[in-house]
Amino acid sequence: MSDPWIATAIAKLYDEQRRQAETPLISLPLTSSVWLYLKDESAQPSGSLKHRLARSLFLYALCNGWIKQGTPVIEASSGSTAVSEAWFARLLGLPFFAVMPESTAKEKIKQIRLLGGECHFVKNAGELAVEAARLAKKLNGHFMDQFTFAERATDWRKENIAASLFQQMAQTPFPVPTAIVAGAGTGNTATTIGRFLRYQGHASRLLVVDPENSVFFDYWQRRDCNLRSERGSKIEGIGRPCVAPSFIPDVVDEMIKVPDGASIAAMHWLSQKLGRKVGASTGTSVWAALQVAKDMAKARRGGAIVTLLCDSGERYQDTYYQPGWVAEHIGDLRPWQQQLPSESEILESSVPHKRQSTHYLSADAGSTITPNRLMR
Repeated sequence: MSDPWIATAIAKLYDEQRRQAETPLISLPLTSSVWLYLKDESAQPSGSLKHRLARSLFLYALCNGWIKQGTPVIEASSGSTAVSEAWFARLLGLPFFAVMPESTAKEKIKQIRLLGGECHFVKNAGELAVEAARLAKKLNGHFMDQFTFAERATDWRKENIAASLFQQMAQTPFPVPTAIVAGAGTGNTATTIGRFLRYQGHASRLLVVDPENSVFFDYWQRRDCNLRSERGSKIEGIGRPCVAPSFIPDVVDEMIKVPDGASIAAMHWLSQKLGRKVGASTGTSVWAALQVAKDMAKARRGGAIVTLLCDSGERYQDTYYQPGWVAEHIGDLRPWQQQLPSESEILESSVPHKRQSTHYLSADAGSTITPNRLMR
């Protein structure tokens, strides 16, 4: 390699990856035969699932010669990817600029600035990419463009979140989950998992959730790349007002359109079960996972449902955990809360077991309001 700085930067990224412990796998029994597992990506050094993607994007850009010593790095993000990229930019000594919606959680903005990044804001989420490209041109920098390059930068055959998940599930009573539930922000996580399932020949079904004001659900149905939503998603981290190239619909078995109220209700439900706050996108996935669990229980089928704990709810103290904000921006949660299982319902349906309580595994060791749902 002709550029010593690029060689050193790549070595730093591989060294960071080697030194990281695997993220925990949390188990939560829903019935005696149906278990929910959550892979806790909030344990990543930069605090979210996007840590993996940010590393891959930096490696991809470095190996393509797009980033050199001193190159300003620019990203369009609702927050978590920007936090993770700011973390890696700091590791490599690069200037970082995040283009974000004005509605981005204050804690994410604070974290980006703490890591040495700068934040630029737009009113409409649909303007993110255009503004990021403009800023990159102005600064003579590199626009990472996670929505375009995520699925290209990620190795879906090995050393990815799906491979890690199956390594951990091998230690459980359900080595091959019945279903894996994922959200779609860039679409990369769903695409990686879907490709890995086919590559390895696993029978698990991939279910992707989509919040309100996002086009992924409709795109999956209609395959129309020109779909647009006038408003952005209120569930930070997932949902897009336009189709993201990194979302590959043909690897998805089923999709559920989850109302925002259901996402926030499930977020609070899970936070209470775990004794810690989780983010809203985790709530979206958990709501769908609980619907799958109901179907399995009705069919008297046992098995595991796996989803991701994407980030900590501590980032959303001023929004999703503020009743006033929720009432104004989301609405009444009670119709959705009434559909969630109570503690007594879970305990009554579960046989006493050594794993009855929520616990962790390391890599080493008929509702009245129905979300839209389609399957193949």
